[in-house]
Amino acid sequence: MAFQHPFDDDKLHEECGVFGVFGNVEAAALTALGLHALQHRGQEACGIVSFDNTQFHSHRSIGRVGDNFGDEAVIAGLAGHCAIGHNRYSTSGEPALRNVQPLFADLGHGGLAIAHNGNLTNAQTLRNELVSRGSIFQSTMDSEVIIHLTATSRQARIVDRLTDALRQVVGAYSLVVLTSKKLIGVRDPMGIRPLVLGRLDEAYILASETCALEIIGAEFVREIDPGEMVVVDEDGITSHRPFPTHPRRFCIFEHVYFARPDSIFDDRSVYEARKRIGAELAKESHAPADLVIPIPDSGTPAALGYAQQVGLPFELGIIRNHYIGRTFIEPTDQIRHLGVRLKHSANAPLVKGKRIVLVDDSIVRGTTSTKIVTMMREAGASEVHMRIASPPTAHSCYYGVDTPERSKLLAARYDLAEMARLIGVDTLAFVSIDGLYRAMGETSRNEGQPQYCDACFTGDYPLALVDRDGGQETQLSLLNERR
Repeated sequence: MAFQHPFDDDKLHEECGVFGVFGNVEAAALTALGLHALQHRGQEACGIVSFDNTQFHSHRSIGRVGDNFGDEAVIAGLAGHCAIGHNRYSTSGEPALRNVQPLFADLGHGGLAIAHNGNLTNAQTLRNELVSRGSIFQSTMDSEVIIHLTATSRQARIVDRLTDALRQVVGAYSLVVLTSKKLIGVRDPMGIRPLVLGRLDEAYILASETCALEIIGAEFVREIDPGEMVVVDEDGITSHRPFPTHPRRFCIFEHVYFARPDSIFDDRSVYEARKRIGAELAKESHAPADLVIPIPDSGTPAALGYAQQVGLPFELGIIRNHYIGRTFIEPTDQIRHLGVRLKHSANAPLVKGKRIVLVDDSIVRGTTSTKIVTMMREAGASEVHMRIASPPTAHSCYYGVDTPERSKLLAARYDLAEMARLIGVDTLAFVSIDGLYRAMGETSRNEGQPQYCDACFTGDYPLALVDRDGGQETQLSLLNERR
């Protein structure tokens, strides 16, 4: 079972990060470095599968990349010029070794390894059908459905078999797939989850974010387009577009929180986007104050943008402890109450007697926000105003984000005034949905055809929630539309 801090459940968590290399004799070592750069996308488990022209090698473990791939012997056991890797934060399936990716299977046409970022909304429906036809599942993950669909496809070539499988699924996915001859990258037709292409000398790289290219010195080539499949083999790289075109709906929360600040999406710096969100927030709801203070680390770029917009000092009124590791004592109720202080502490001499604006990226359950506000008041802040660099998170995500049940989301249960009272702030404000879109370079949100997936804020789900709604007919209708 993966360890979780008692105060670590008040953020949305990305499900995972994926990475792949083709054409470098140090493929496994490069993959481990890439996964290290993507550690923020999943800290529960990690794995690498490589191929050495004769056989596949695999190492999968619970825990972080540095703890599992820092040993030279482990990397030496992952021989080959091609490899794929995966960081996991579970949304589908319990945290057990059988659910650690990449998944591997020996199919009739040879070995197949797959790493998946995202979530399939008709996975249980498909799983039930496959089991009724004799499929035997080894994990509880939705990702294994893709392997079984590929295995049972009647197409001849692996690219066509994988395409056949993906035409049957509904949901968000970015995949890296390794066979004995190919590295394949695929992005879902709406491009909800990210995937980028890079190059290191003669090798091609696939990764969830550009920061994973930077760590190995690879050149960023481009993003994989929504609905695109790229195939890398000894002859080079080819691009296929086997799915019908859909409106692009990239997850806007990547810009708000998920992605590392030094990554780039849509030719846009994530760091700069977050600063612009902070500036929009200041334009919409500035509170008279003396200092702007980020809730580290996720609130820092937005707080900078906020402070620059209103001309107030940006100060580190909260100091984050980066070395908490595992708690060294049992998490009793009292320790759970104090847990936030293991991660954050007040810079009391700075905030005493000051009117402060706290800036964070989001509020999920509200538990951490409440404790931080209490900490600021105990440190002597005369007024505490909170500003949030995203709209209220009022809906669960079904596309690859670990979201609490809607009944546990603060914004789904209370209005703005009630949330402010519960958290204990003098005022509370969120950036508007149009303000968020303006920060992304749009005039406003297009209500008829939104430019991003923003379902966690609006409840506007771009893909059918087949398993949740029990919609076998919905699934079949949607699949017919895609064909």
